[in-house]
Amino acid sequence: MEIFEMIKQHMAASVPFANYTGVKLEEVSAERGVATLAKRGEVENHIQTMHAGAMFTLGEAASGAAMGGVMADQLLAARPVAANASIKYVKTAKTDITAIATASIPAEEALKAFHADGKVVFDVNVDLRDADENTCAEMTVAWHIKKTG
Repeated sequence: MEIFEMIKQHMAASVPFANYTGVKLEEVSAERGVATLAKRGEVENHIQTMHAGAMFTLGEAASGAAMGGVMADQLLAARPVAANASIKYVKTAKTDITAIATASIPAEEALKAFHADGKVVFDVNVDLRDADENTCAEMTVAWHIKKTG
């Protein structure tokens, strides 16, 4: 099994809240993470659009997938923590949402810092889009990753 598929399966199994919310990890690669969330009553707000908390959960999950892709072969030796996150809601989300997350630095740069310093910090930027490809929210998650042991 390919390492990115292993990371996707592990993340899907190890984050119960994202699973409870209905987040589906679609892609993990060295370049990005993609996750989706179907619009349904359980994740709506009082005006029947996607709840802000559900969108945040989706974005954070996609950012974790991107971080996992960047750290791929070192992930088992790492302790990643989402240390800070910010989100800007741009448009109400009336459909299913797709979150596309991209790390702010290339994998080789992150791994070089991780090996040299035993830690690395980088942002992951997330674009949350509706079914018509409109941006509904923009998110940034700061990941702090330290070597274990």
